[in-house]
Amino acid sequence: MSTGQPGHSPAVVVTGAGGGIGAALARRFAAEGARVVVNDLDADKARRTAEEIGAIAVPGDASAVVPAARDALGGAIDVYCANAGLGSGGSEAAPEDVWAAAWDVNVMAHVRAAKELLPDWLERGEGRFVSTVSAAGLLTMIGAAPYSVTKHGALAFAEWLSLTYRHRGLKVHAICPQGVRTDMLAATGTAGDLVLRPTAIEPDQVADALFAAMAEDRFLVLPHPEVADYYTARAATPDRWLTSMNHLQQKWEADAE
Repeated sequence: MSTGQPGHSPAVVVTGAGGGIGAALARRFAAEGARVVVNDLDADKARRTAEEIGAIAVPGDASAVVPAARDALGGAIDVYCANAGLGSGGSEAAPEDVWAAAWDVNVMAHVRAAKELLPDWLERGEGRFVSTVSAAGLLTMIGAAPYSVTKHGALAFAEWLSLTYRHRGLKVHAICPQGVRTDMLAATGTAGDLVLRPTAIEPDQVADALFAAMAEDRFLVLPHPEVADYYTARAATPDRWLTSMNHLQQKWEADAE
């Protein structure tokens, strides 16, 4: 994990780290010797994770955590994991406040964090931004239009950061797992049971995949390697891919009857 000044432990912030993937990332960074800020909207969960791993709890809205996290870490952040997310289901008919909340948490929280972090990182010529996107950002997810659309937005923003600032020392990683055994998976209902649960992995496996990608300075983090094949098929033969996904949609609808 080549971040931070020589001889100093990297300073890491993980949002949405009260449980699931975020907690697994925080645990792994702490085990590797980093100084970690655990952020979560649920203050009790943030404190529990922080106490478990010897980290600092800075609860609150992920969109506004950077200044307080920076202060807690002594004035600088080396790695920022934009992990907090909303798994909003529904179709085009989902209420506008559902769409707005998904956009705010899944995309704009990343934008706001980058706006705070980049001046220091670009001045130093070093920084690492980790975006927990989901395979839904590369592909899609049946039954979850707000989630799928905003995760596409999160991926697009991560790509834009990487292509714009990589020559100035910014390293960006987009984590794109399929099913992970977390509370969010449990909330996906029958669509998740059909598409995600059969190949679901543990959160610690996502952390392993991120650290492998960081060692290789690789943008895409694919804890489910097969996602690369699906992504290739989507780009090469979009109509065939959409037809295949529509078959899944029809199966889901039939199972619900």
